[in-house]
Amino acid sequence: MSGPDLCPRPRGVRRGAALTLVFASVLVTGAATNCLPGAERRPPAQATAPAAAAAALDPREGHTTRGGDRTADEVRRAAAEAQADGKSATRAAEEAVGRSGDRWGAVYDRAEYEQYADALEGRYTGVGLWVARAAGGHIQVTRVQPGGPAARAGVRPGDVLRTIDGWSADGKPVTDVVARLRGDAAGSKVAIGLGRGPLTWTRTLDRAVLGTEDVTVENLSDEVVMIRVTAFTKGSGERVRAAVRRAPEGAGILLDLRGNSGGLVAEAVTAASAFLPGGLVATYDVHGKQRALYASGGGDVERPLVVVIDGGTMSAAELLTGALQDRGRAVTVGSRTFGKGSVQMPTGLVGGSVAELTVGHYRTPSGHGLDGRGITPDLPVTEHPLEHARTVLSGLGGTS
Repeated sequence: MSGPDLCPRPRGVRRGAALTLVFASVLVTGAATNCLPGAERRPPAQATAPAAAAAALDPREGHTTRGGDRTADEVRRAAAEAQADGKSATRAAEEAVGRSGDRWGAVYDRAEYEQYADALEGRYTGVGLWVARAAGGHIQVTRVQPGGPAARAGVRPGDVLRTIDGWSADGKPVTDVVARLRGDAAGSKVAIGLGRGPLTWTRTLDRAVLGTEDVTVENLSDEVVMIRVTAFTKGSGERVRAAVRRAPEGAGILLDLRGNSGGLVAEAVTAASAFLPGGLVATYDVHGKQRALYASGGGDVERPLVVVIDGGTMSAAELLTGALQDRGRAVTVGSRTFGKGSVQMPTGLVGGSVAELTVGHYRTPSGHGLDGRGITPDLPVTEHPLEHARTVLSGLGGTS
């Protein structure tokens, strides 16, 4: 399924396809299996339109086989030489990153990074709909953001998206469909052709800046509160803390991190602080220098807690999971996480492009390295993980 728009682009995939999802502030990158909801535009860029991300900076994740400084010098040199020769500096930088062996290294132009900065703030430009490929190759609307342009135009989940500005969406890759839905700016127009049973019609929508819905809370009963976090964007950690504070007395928490492709590590640390009394959340190194991340005090250490994870749980979400598991605060249920645990930082290039290059790795409180390994859940299950999680929570005293 694809979100309205922030879809990841692994290194080597050209623009117009999905981009690698990367966030900063001890940034964690995710080549996610799912797209971030709400982003109908080309996502994460990795460099701040010079300063936006630098402020949120700190490390990100990735994996490389060479020294970050040396690779950064080579990428900068390749970009500068290309520009001097009248060629694309961005393309030259991408080729240099590809040669470096940095698995998660990537290059983004200025416009992409501006969109990326918006994503870090928890907003995106689009029409507010999610799509997925249905049987027969049709592109189907799976979710519509309340109050967004698509919702105001009467689009509903289950509608078939047939055309975008006259271009047929049938049988096309979801990433191409998402790229067409994205616009250059809020206020730009896009005409979408829709089908619902025997009916077909066209609506012209104005793209808008919309807020992502990265934290949702559902009271499954008086004894169970489910907090789902799809990405760690700005403010998401505090929303988790607020949800825990508002939970009914004695209720247990299901923390659903499935498909969470990462985000701001600082937000993941804040989320960890909702459940811990303080202490170590993770360690990481940058160019060989060791650093640590700590939870603030005052977390709820009494409520039963079960964390649900899967192969789409990445980066910052893995960091949070590892902290809660290692410190004995939660039982983890589901399947092994993705295994993304390296630190990246941005390198500015000529022309405003930015390269994200690996400079180190992070580890859980017990010293467990995640890169290429992931986290094995305490209770491995592949089918109906939420049902299993509720059963476990009941055993912990979270349900009657």
